[in-house]
Amino acid sequence: MIDWKEIEKKYYMRTFDKVRLPVVLVRGKGARVWDDRGKEYLDFVGGWAVNSLGHAHPVVAGAVAAQAKKLIHTSNQFYTIPQLQLAELLVKNSCFDRVFFANSGLEANEGAVKLARRYGKLKLNGAYEVITALGSFHGRSLAMTAATGQESFHTPYTPMPEGFINVKYNDIEAIQAATNEKTVAVMLELIEAETGVIVPNEDYIRQVRHWCNERGILLILDEIQTGIGRLGALFGYQLYGIEPDIITLAKGMAGGVPIGAILAKESCSVFVSGDHGGTFGGNPLVCATGYATMKYIIERNIAGNANTVGRYLMDRLNQLKSKYPVIIEVRGRGLLVAVEFTVEIGQEVMMKCMDMGLLVNRVKPNAIRLMPPLIINRQDVDRAVRILDRVLAGIAR
Repeated sequence: MIDWKEIEKKYYMRTFDKVRLPVVLVRGKGARVWDDRGKEYLDFVGGWAVNSLGHAHPVVAGAVAAQAKKLIHTSNQFYTIPQLQLAELLVKNSCFDRVFFANSGLEANEGAVKLARRYGKLKLNGAYEVITALGSFHGRSLAMTAATGQESFHTPYTPMPEGFINVKYNDIEAIQAATNEKTVAVMLELIEAETGVIVPNEDYIRQVRHWCNERGILLILDEIQTGIGRLGALFGYQLYGIEPDIITLAKGMAGGVPIGAILAKESCSVFVSGDHGGTFGGNPLVCATGYATMKYIIERNIAGNANTVGRYLMDRLNQLKSKYPVIIEVRGRGLLVAVEFTVEIGQEVMMKCMDMGLLVNRVKPNAIRLMPPLIINRQDVDRAVRILDRVLAGIAR
């Protein structure tokens, strides 16, 4: 048998040494995957919240196959039908007026910041600074590394590009204190997923919206991970009773095919021809897949399933919390959930879960993150919790 892990060591840049698990996945169906030795796993990582409809879903696979036989790429020099179908679907099911498609969440965030800066040039006397939150994650380009409020991401690449102010999360006064005549926007995640699924106070997002209105600046919500049904609504902002000026989407939008999107209100959609662009963004293959995936999610109320099953998952995990004092907190919303421990056993829990056939993500030394496909059911939750129960019984007493 070929040792693919050794091939990776020989040829691949060492960027994922601390991330990769010792398993080679070769096949998936629904919420399950199989490795190159035939072992089955229940997947509660979901491609880092990308596989919204699970693995090899007929809608996703069918859209890829059908479009690949017709037209894969043309560039944005030409009109293509799938791009415009997906744009129309997103606008009609959101509070926004305009869409731009990119290749990833990173590119969507870069484009959103460019859009905000262009707005600042035209309407706010050249304002360009964007306030972001400590603990945030917005991507790994130099600009989005600066936007990301984590010093460990900054240090290897200093000096950081200017124009980003990182302030305490879940603290409206910190945003108010950082706002000045150079501020063009506040950019936030509804839940800080990459630093442990940090859920803000219910009023925080509404307070930020009110402050942005008061100061005449833009509110950008990074919904790369929280959008597309993940929190139990099609878009996370809908749960907070507010409308942002701009949001960014990616991850679950095309069921696993790489895509990103900027959605903006007409009032701040100030790009004109030549201001922004891209060769691959919005190509027919990804847009046809995104359209089929989004249409299925909307028509089948997959977000409702994420809400219902997510509540059940939280209840079952809180039962474990009552049983094992090593669990400090179970937190999250919909199917974006974290379990935090009193000690740094996150890696051990993740590895032992994997051994028993459950894939989870160690998001911090003392926490694991669960972000399964949105199509899971209560039986999948029961199986996952049984495995986690067995793992904690062996290491937490």
